[in-house]
Amino acid sequence: MDSAAWTALLLSLKVAGLATAIDLVLGVAVGWLLARKRFPVRELLDTVLTLPMVMPPTVLGYYLLVVIGRRGWLGGWLNSTFGINLIFTWQGAVIAASVVAFPLIFKPARAAFESVDGQLEQAARVLGLKEAAVFFRVTLPMAWRGILAGLLLAFARALGEFGATLMVAGSIPGKTQTLSIAIYEAVQAGQDDTANMLVLVTSAVCIAVLLSAGKLAPGQLARR
Repeated sequence: MDSAAWTALLLSLKVAGLATAIDLVLGVAVGWLLARKRFPVRELLDTVLTLPMVMPPTVLGYYLLVVIGRRGWLGGWLNSTFGINLIFTWQGAVIAASVVAFPLIFKPARAAFESVDGQLEQAARVLGLKEAAVFFRVTLPMAWRGILAGLLLAFARALGEFGATLMVAGSIPGKTQTLSIAIYEAVQAGQDDTANMLVLVTSAVCIAVLLSAGKLAPGQLARR
């Protein structure tokens, strides 16, 4: 691969890694909330948060432009107040990848927390453990396999994200051109050797991730 292809690969790994880290924190928190708490709009919230799994990435990209674009309610405020622009930046690519991959951590996390026996958590409370200690010493250790499986799937999804990333971050070589966009550009330019190599690298990573996720939580992955 040429230097541009390596740059795209490294950028994709950075974007996917950061997006997965963000989704891990948010997905575990929201998954636990929906698994353990009861409130009127719980299932509606679950449905809304699951939409990125079925919604076209270009639609998600449009919504992101509405929110974080220079004329968006959040992006406009960031730009006018702090001079921060997220459009056509690698940070924007991280946000796009985070949104697209979020359900792949959130859904397995919720399922994993729901599979934990509530009586064990109650027993820990009776023994005097605080809620934070119950979560980190009882709930999380029993749910980690499902969460890690979702984490791997989310990383693979973020690594291969194309539509929303292209709309939000564009395709600037060396700055926002991720692996999937580089493949598209290589095909359009007739650079078959580069495209073939990038496709093989992407395929190898995805296969490794799916095999690992299947070993961690075979039942949950089969139901996905």
